[in-house]
Amino acid sequence: MTTRAVERGRTKCGQYWPAEQGSISPVYEGFKIENLGVETRTDLEITRLLLTNTKTGESRNVTHLQFLSWPDYGVPSSPAAMLTFLQAMRAEQSKGVVDLGEKWDGHPLGPPIVAHCSAGIGRTGTLITMDICIRRHQDQGTVDVQGTVERIRSQRAYSIQVPEQYLFCHAAMIEYARSKSLLSDEQCEDLPDLLAEGDSDSE
Repeated sequence: MTTRAVERGRTKCGQYWPAEQGSISPVYEGFKIENLGVETRTDLEITRLLLTNTKTGESRNVTHLQFLSWPDYGVPSSPAAMLTFLQAMRAEQSKGVVDLGEKWDGHPLGPPIVAHCSAGIGRTGTLITMDICIRRHQDQGTVDVQGTVERIRSQRAYSIQVPEQYLFCHAAMIEYARSKSLLSDEQCEDLPDLLAEGDSDSE
């Protein structure tokens, strides 16, 4: 989740999970959600949930990650926090494989990830673009931000809403390369500051 439930006095997303540890949601369409614990880190919050089908008694553990540092306007001032969020997201996915053990017979990376913001195109598109580009680099050794955005937009119109989000994806890949020592500070000196331009209202 890359948005807060309320921003600038406007509801951006319903509070669809119980926020307090130990609290349980009302039963909705045969499902209830219990909050097993909340871990607050810099820029993000991780909530452990137990989703139960009240008709069958089947339960599933769900990890809810919320990015807290996307400003009301524009993009985060630095991609480092978003990269940390992505790392936490993938770490939780890998943990799911370990926790499920032999019960897990799905994708080798682990249980599926659902990403959303408010409209599901701006912040969500930015997050997904960054994740795909990092995975591509790990698998193939190349990065293609433009091609990734084009492919995402062919499936979800208007993903990456504003130019600042597109530039942010490029800045994030530069920061990722620096964090992995693939680019030196000297190599980055002549690169433009992709986040220096003005802000825009974005989902």
